[in-house]
Amino acid sequence: MATETLTDVFEEHRPMLTGVAYRMLGRVADAEDVVQEAWLRWAAEDRDDVREPRAYLVRITTRLALDRLRRIKARRESYVGPWLPEPVVTDFGPAVPDTAERAMLADSVSLAVLVVLESLSPLERAVFVLREAFGFPFGEIATALDRSEAAVRQLAGRARRHVDEGRPRYDVDPAERRDLTERFLAAAAGGDLGQLMRLLAPDVRLVGDSGGKTKAPLRIIESADKVGRFLVAVSGGAQAEFEFRVVELNGGPALVALAGGKPDSVFQIEVRDGRIQCLYIVRNPDKLHAVPAA
Repeated sequence: MATETLTDVFEEHRPMLTGVAYRMLGRVADAEDVVQEAWLRWAAEDRDDVREPRAYLVRITTRLALDRLRRIKARRESYVGPWLPEPVVTDFGPAVPDTAERAMLADSVSLAVLVVLESLSPLERAVFVLREAFGFPFGEIATALDRSEAAVRQLAGRARRHVDEGRPRYDVDPAERRDLTERFLAAAAGGDLGQLMRLLAPDVRLVGDSGGKTKAPLRIIESADKVGRFLVAVSGGAQAEFEFRVVELNGGPALVALAGGKPDSVFQIEVRDGRIQCLYIVRNPDKLHAVPAA
C-alpha cells in the first residue's frame, strides 16, 4: 500500500478513531496521543494484507486507549476535587446526516454519560463506547478486544445497566435545553436568587472541576437552596469581568465564560422535567484548551 494511500485511509477514519479514544479517556490530549500512536503503527509496516482498514484501525486504537486508561485511572484517584471530562466541541458535520445517529453520538459524548463511564471497568467502557456510540457488531468488538463474543455481550449488558442506573435518560428538546441555559445565565449573572430557584430542581447537584488549580467547590453541592446561594455568592461582578457565549460542547449547549478573550470556565446543565437537575462547571485550565476562544 503506497504511503499516499496509507495516509488517505487513515485520515478518512481519523474522526471516528478520535471519537472512540476521547469517549474512552475523557481528555482531548490523551485521545490525540492515542490516535497519533495508532498512525505510527499503521504506517510502520506494509498493510496490503489488511482487508478491512476500519476494523483494523479501531482495534489498534481501542487497545492503545485501554492501555492508557489503565495507567491514568490511578492518577485520577489522587485528583483534587471532583473529576470531570474535558469539554470538547461537537460538530458531527455532513458525515452524520441521520438525526437518530446524531442524537446517539451526542448522548454518548455528554458530560453526564462520560462521568458515569468513569465508574466502569476499562473493558466495560470499551465495549460500551464501541457498541452504544458507534454501533459496532459484537463479533467485531470481540476481535478488537481479543475476547469471545459471549464475554463481550456480558460486558455490554453490565455496562448498559450501570449507565442506565447512574444516569437515567431524560428526553429533552435541544431548543428547551438552550433556552434554559440562557435563562440560567441571565439569573446567575444577575444574582437573581428567586429566578434561580425557579430554574433549579429541588435535588439539583453542582459538580465543579478545578483540579486544585483555580477556585471551584472541592465537594459536590446538593439541593436548590445551597446551589442557588452559592451561585449568587460567586456571581458578583461577573457581567463586568466576563464575556459569556453559548457554544455547543459535548453534544449540547454550554456557557463559556471568557476572561480577556480566553476561556475561564465552562458551565453545562443536565435537564429533567423543565428544570436543571445537574450543573457541571469545568475550571481546570488544563481542560479548556479545546474550548473556542473569542
